[in-house]
Amino acid sequence: MSGLLVAGTTSDAGKSVVTTGLCRAFARRGVKVAPYKAQNMSNNSMVCSAGDGTTAEIGRAQWVQALAARVAPEPAMNPVLLKPGSDRRSHVVLMGHPAGEVSSADWETGRRHLATAAHTAYDDLAARFDVVVAEGAGSPAEINLRAGDYVNMGLARHASLPTVVVGDIDRGGVFAAMYGTVALLNPKDQRLVAGFVVNKFRGELALLSPGLGSMERLTGRRVFGVLPWDPSLWLDSEDALDLEGRRSRGEAAFRIAVVRLPRISNFTDVDALGLEPDLDVVFVSNPRDVADADLLVVPGTRSTISDLAWLRARGLDAAILDHARRGRPVLGICGGFQMLGRTISDPSGVEGVPGAEVEGLGLLDVRTDFAAEKVLRLPAGAALGAPASGYEIHHGRVTRGGGEEFLGGARAGKVFGTMWHGSLEGDALRGALLSELLGREPSAVSFGAARDARLDRLGDLVEEHLDVDALLTLARDGTPAGLPVLPPGGSP
Repeated sequence: MSGLLVAGTTSDAGKSVVTTGLCRAFARRGVKVAPYKAQNMSNNSMVCSAGDGTTAEIGRAQWVQALAARVAPEPAMNPVLLKPGSDRRSHVVLMGHPAGEVSSADWETGRRHLATAAHTAYDDLAARFDVVVAEGAGSPAEINLRAGDYVNMGLARHASLPTVVVGDIDRGGVFAAMYGTVALLNPKDQRLVAGFVVNKFRGELALLSPGLGSMERLTGRRVFGVLPWDPSLWLDSEDALDLEGRRSRGEAAFRIAVVRLPRISNFTDVDALGLEPDLDVVFVSNPRDVADADLLVVPGTRSTISDLAWLRARGLDAAILDHARRGRPVLGICGGFQMLGRTISDPSGVEGVPGAEVEGLGLLDVRTDFAAEKVLRLPAGAALGAPASGYEIHHGRVTRGGGEEFLGGARAGKVFGTMWHGSLEGDALRGALLSELLGREPSAVSFGAARDARLDRLGDLVEEHLDVDALLTLARDGTPAGLPVLPPGGSP
């Protein structure tokens, strides 16, 4: 089996970026490569084919990494997806399908079966692909969690994976973070860590080089390269850490305000709007920031009823209603669409309170009833005279009382609601909708071409700044023997 684990000193150090770039670089060399992440914790997900005529749900990052690798996304690439429902409890998606919940109280014992499934999925990919590039989660030096770890060094030990640690130099303290990450691991784990990648570098490499040399002497491990900071490389993300980075730049004729819900999900729905040259896309959580918006978007959420209560507590409900009364357009997507309806009911307690029923904002004549079984679909059709497609991930069953149908949802005047995530990625549909809502002519922007160009740009950066040949050899040959153990080297 050939593979490589891309670990990180912290969350958001750049594991996803490095993994995606390596997938594209290896694919360019004719290598049949698969991305993999044993466990994601994210509300940003995607629907893909399960290969047996059914559909499945995986993390959005692994879906994009599969595109980078030029292979079809599949459930084995992200066998465990945890979707936070609260601060201490997450909904489990196992091999693409709902599989109960896990809480912080049973974090170790409640995940043992998930570890088995995740490692089985990795073995399956390794048997079918030349190389598997596995992305870790958080940091491998979270020694309090090592006993139950199957995502970082637990995975590396399972498959004897050589490991590269990515450090984010933009945060500061990168040398201490990289050294400390290795030193906190136990000796068997340390011997699988082959080296480092420095990410998000903005300065002169000559000034950094002495530190890189010292790292290699102190750790006995090589630095495989330094990736520069490139703000144009925002990719489909796992979480909401970088929402501000999705804001448009330059002159803008129209302001698009996206409500930043506490449990926002699939916020990549608005990525295509961010590429339009005359739209300024901003995320807002204050009623006064809604007032001057040309278009208001209420996005998806993992907890519709709770986030609707949050809207009301902040006065955003009144701001949305006032926006609509003034004839300004509103677009609701999935959970955001359900909030715009008349009633939301949860008889089986999908969102935590069995029998809960609340009033929506009443802008659309729609009723939503949650059901235990999750809907996963890849719908296609047409709207506003344009072809349309997207994906559905939801428990809510929507019943439309009046108004026009719109992409699995409803429309009343300039208030639109859809159950289809990803529909704005369709250039024709996006152009038609913006023309309808804002009176603007469609642009020449191609979202699909822009995404592939970003993946190619990332591949170019990896080729230019990392030793890709050495990393491919590492993946195929395994960790070199004789790597030193750094003190204290004593985690459990």
